[in-house]
Amino acid sequence: MALLQPFLSHSPPLSFSLPKPTPLSLVSLSQSLKPPHKLLTQAWRDSIRCCAIAEIRDGVSLGGEDQGVLVDPSSQEEVRGERHVAEYDWKEEWYPLYLTKDIPEDAPMGLTVFDKQLVLYRDGKGLLQCYEDRCPHRLAKLSEGQLVDGRLECLYHGWQFEGEGKCVKIPQLPADAKIPRSACVKTYEVKDSQGVVWVWMSHRTPPNPDKLPWFENFARPGFRDTSTIHELPYDHSILLENLMDPAHVPISHDRTDWSAKREDAQPLCFKVTERTDRGFAGWWGREKDESLLNFLRFEAPCVLQNNREIVDKNGEKHYFTGLFLCRPSGQGKSMLIVRFGSTKRSPIAKLFPEWYFHQNAGKVFEQDMGFLSSQNEILMKEKVPTKELYLNLRSSDTWVAEYRRWMDKVGHGMPYHFGHSTISLPQQPAVVEHAPAGLVAGLSASSPAKGGIGTMHAPNPANRYFRHVVHCKGCRSVVKAFQAWKNVFSALALASTALAILVTGRQWKALLLVGTALSLAGMYACSTVVAMNTTNFVRIHRRL
Repeated sequence: MALLQPFLSHSPPLSFSLPKPTPLSLVSLSQSLKPPHKLLTQAWRDSIRCCAIAEIRDGVSLGGEDQGVLVDPSSQEEVRGERHVAEYDWKEEWYPLYLTKDIPEDAPMGLTVFDKQLVLYRDGKGLLQCYEDRCPHRLAKLSEGQLVDGRLECLYHGWQFEGEGKCVKIPQLPADAKIPRSACVKTYEVKDSQGVVWVWMSHRTPPNPDKLPWFENFARPGFRDTSTIHELPYDHSILLENLMDPAHVPISHDRTDWSAKREDAQPLCFKVTERTDRGFAGWWGREKDESLLNFLRFEAPCVLQNNREIVDKNGEKHYFTGLFLCRPSGQGKSMLIVRFGSTKRSPIAKLFPEWYFHQNAGKVFEQDMGFLSSQNEILMKEKVPTKELYLNLRSSDTWVAEYRRWMDKVGHGMPYHFGHSTISLPQQPAVVEHAPAGLVAGLSASSPAKGGIGTMHAPNPANRYFRHVVHCKGCRSVVKAFQAWKNVFSALALASTALAILVTGRQWKALLLVGTALSLAGMYACSTVVAMNTTNFVRIHRRL
């Protein structure tokens, strides 16, 4: 994120010298028994591997030029090839579902956590209810249903559910028959905390309130934040390591806003101060700074925050937070809630409407999307731990290495994972969801629960409207309002132009033509706002 690293400056790039390829005379006796062409191939692969990754044996890096540049083992256990395994069950965690302010009042929502499909809605009393997203009758998705008198109705046969998942109506049941007790849906506990709805995924153990995240800065007097939600086409672990990587910001997000300039790319310093079975934390900053000013904390299962404290000239302390809540929403998919806030807001920021910051966040994610999607694809294709693929630098990738090593501890308790030295692939194939079809789907493309068709409204994670606008009440209202105003200006332009042709007086003609020009300018402004909120960023490659 471009707002994570606002104070980088130019520094000469790091230079690397690659080790010489391993000569054939060093190939083992067992390898020498292979056919000549296989011998050459194996030796070449070994030489490439030596050039790419410094092998660690007994705590000594065999790649001399790499020593001191790559991230070191985090413990003697890792040096010895041992691994600490923590007790972990991904279901016994709270996961961020949605921003409270953006939950629709008039429709149920379909959401996922890993491969578990959920439906979330507000009942007639305004209370949040969360069920397994399938009707016990014939497995239809309840999220495709509707709300009737505060009850959730399956649109396949009209079965209705309320409260703790109890079925209260079956239209096809005879009048003297009772509703079967088994006609109920599985429920999930949800909590609304600090503007975010969280879900507890376990049915085996009761919800643990101690695990529900609480963010101290968001509870401070005067703290204000800008919150957005985005659906993204890559795994949540790739999203998390991208968000905890400040080194990429000056390059990937060059000139996206005032905080990112490619000439500011430079070595960074990281100091890990805490490692637990639930995550890690530490300080980071520029290598040339006297002290590390930014504090990063990752906490299971998917919470990342970056905090900073600044004392002004009057001695008053101000708090700044970048909070990222990354929900795994399926293989190769994730849902991200972004919250940037502080106790002191820039006067310049107050001049911009909130939708401007939302579309800017969309631009940031689009700048990274190509890299991260391809990274996701390679991890799935190679089927090896990240230490076989990544070249983690101490001066840029410390948090990434820490995160993947944490995955080594707890990955056994997840549906699938890619750790630093371990891996477990998904046992179930990815679910491919198809878009709704027909006239009704096309007419109802205005909320995340109702889908749609067409270029702008297509349910495609590469489409900004689908990734963000359908999830954000504010941006949906902005797009709708500016589209309406565009139509008004268009009608005014046509009317004033027609009148200018009909009238004879010069002054009236000039006045009407000015009105036409102003109406056309209004049309252009409205079109620009709609495009800013719905059109993807396209990177223009250039020779620097």
